[in-house]
Amino acid sequence: QFLFVVTFTTFLLCCVDYDVLFANRPLNHSHAGTATPDRSKVTLPDAVLPAPQCAQRIRASGWIIFLLVMAAVFWLYRLVKVLCSLLSYWEIRTFYIKALNIPSEGLCSYSWQEVQARLISLQRRQQMCVHKRDLTELDIYHRILRFKNYTVAMVNKSLLPVRFRLPLLGTVVFLTQGLKYNLELLLFWGPGSLFQNKWSLRPQCKRVGARRELARRLARAMVLLGVANLLLCPCVLVWQLLYAFFSYAEVIKREPGSLGARRWSLYGRHYLRHFNELNHELQARLSRGYKPATKYMNSFTSPLLTVLAKNVGFFAGSILAVLIVLTVYDEDVLTVQHILTAITLLGLVVTVARSFIPDEHTVWCPEQLLQRVLAHVHYMPDHWQGNASRAETRSEMAQLFQYKAVFILEELLSPILTPLILIFALPSRALDIVDFFRNFTVEVVGVGDICSFAQLDVRNHGNPQWLSAGQTEASVYQQAENGKTELSLMHFAITNPRWQPPPPSELFLSHLKEKVQQDAAAAPPARQLLPDVPLGASLLS
Repeated sequence: QFLFVVTFTTFLLCCVDYDVLFANRPLNHSHAGTATPDRSKVTLPDAVLPAPQCAQRIRASGWIIFLLVMAAVFWLYRLVKVLCSLLSYWEIRTFYIKALNIPSEGLCSYSWQEVQARLISLQRRQQMCVHKRDLTELDIYHRILRFKNYTVAMVNKSLLPVRFRLPLLGTVVFLTQGLKYNLELLLFWGPGSLFQNKWSLRPQCKRVGARRELARRLARAMVLLGVANLLLCPCVLVWQLLYAFFSYAEVIKREPGSLGARRWSLYGRHYLRHFNELNHELQARLSRGYKPATKYMNSFTSPLLTVLAKNVGFFAGSILAVLIVLTVYDEDVLTVQHILTAITLLGLVVTVARSFIPDEHTVWCPEQLLQRVLAHVHYMPDHWQGNASRAETRSEMAQLFQYKAVFILEELLSPILTPLILIFALPSRALDIVDFFRNFTVEVVGVGDICSFAQLDVRNHGNPQWLSAGQTEASVYQQAENGKTELSLMHFAITNPRWQPPPPSELFLSHLKEKVQQDAAAAPPARQLLPDVPLGASLLS
């Protein structure tokens, strides 16, 4: 795709004669056996410049040559990275076939729990990990999600500067793929990052006396990376614009309403993610919550916007209907200049206007809809309770569940805003980030350094609102927000029923099971519950 976008864009800029293509300059065609030239037809080859002339136009533009050189360097870097990845993938394939006895053709029929069980059994027989005899399910998750758990914990503790208050717009959340890539480069795997390899934090990061020097170095690295992003901004911005155009132009023409569809934002995926939750587990959970979340967001309508959309749709639809009737009556109408453009734009306007008109049969019940969302996403700020119908709740939900158009706009603005965040917003958090990695890193034998929140220890990181008296010793700084430790523990215990939790966590789970059994005994029989009511959805979840 990268090669195609670069080659095709260069061809469009330098190798097409647009005066011929738009018929601004007449082109003579003389057919064999006739003396009169045919000026009526222009073919696509007529608008393509010869190769020597095309190459000359490319050489004459220093800006295009610079962009092509940058594209070639990036492509070679990606090529080397892909080749290295292929070697790793081949080793993984060999391991699955020879060690786990899972053939390639049958891999899709195995669940993750089956693969994990074979891996644990193999460790007992062959001691792949020499530092400990038995691997647990939690050890495997820690190895896979080492860096991801740190990122989820930093988002949970509001350590990363992704929330900004802007005039007119209020509080906005900005976390894009570009910003996430730069943060991971700084903290986990880039040169000079806090981790010295894939499993171990640098020794000086664990010493209290080195915290200020580390923070100064980290802040300097943030500024330098921001300056590098600023220098590369034109190239990245051009790529983002071209890729977005080639990716979404046809979709917007075919389905203009697709921009009004919603998706879980990148910030929402980190905010709603449990500790030790694999990608496929998170995707399945959020996919189950997609329809309830869409219904909740669509339940908010503006009467003024609805009236405006109805009128705009009526006016545009009327003009479109007349143009369609005229083209059916006489197809020569299509030869009128810009008539096809007008029909296409009017169709877009009608489709967009319809997306703002609510279903007349919709029933207003935001509290029940939000409870259905909560049954799947599991996280909700306390002040949302009982305030589902408020605009503030909807705007905060929109930060987690954003329009696709907003996602595209954020990614397009990312090359401009990411350097500014790295230079001005992030360095002030350097000391807090260094302290976070020192205070919340533990070394596990056979696994390496991991985020202590990922151990699911309610005694050290539990929230007193979720636990009985004396079950946690965590201070406000040590406890996870919104009950994430407890919810992550419940999710992991349900996903991995053979896992043996530590005693404090096991005590919490036993108390929880007793409470659930009491609530279930007091609730109506399950067969009397409709499947769509919030209680039924919550119990099923």
